Amino acid sequence: MKSLILSALLTLSAAPVLACETFTLGDLNIEHAWSRATIGADRPGVFYVEITNNGSTDDALIGIATPAAGMPMLHETVVTDGIASMPHAMSIPVPAGQTVELAPGGYHGMLMGLTTTLAEGDSFPVTLSFQNAGEVVVNVEVLSLRAEGPDCDDAN
Repeated sequence: MKSLILSALLTLSAAPVLACETFTLGDLNIEHAWSRATIGADRPGVFYVEITNNGSTDDALIGIATPAAGMPMLHETVVTDGIASMPHAMSIPVPAGQTVELAPGGYHGMLMGLTTTLAEGDSFPVTLSFQNAGEVVVNVEVLSLRAEGPDCDDAN
């Protein structure tokens, strides 16, 4: 019983830590990689992340890949005349000296053709491909269906 309780506590405490990891690729810092739980594998998932370009040269996120989805794509939420759409984004600019967020209501990764349901507490890798910096694999934490992002202040 003690090991079951300890296991449950470790699982609960590990969730925000994974979503709050920082990955470095050249001048880029990549952090707060997260997704939302899905109702089933037949519904698309999402991928959100924060990218900071500490360099003096602009870069761009040009693609994502993950074994969690058969067709991961970059999208942008656009509202025109009160109607939202999510067109494919060929790339997402990451200007020098700035931070870009893939977040609800803006740029995001759309994970279509999920290989399994994304359950809260799960994690999966995503490879980010940048025009100049190259590729980096980040760990993505699956948060609740209603999450608005990881609470990294509590993880430190």
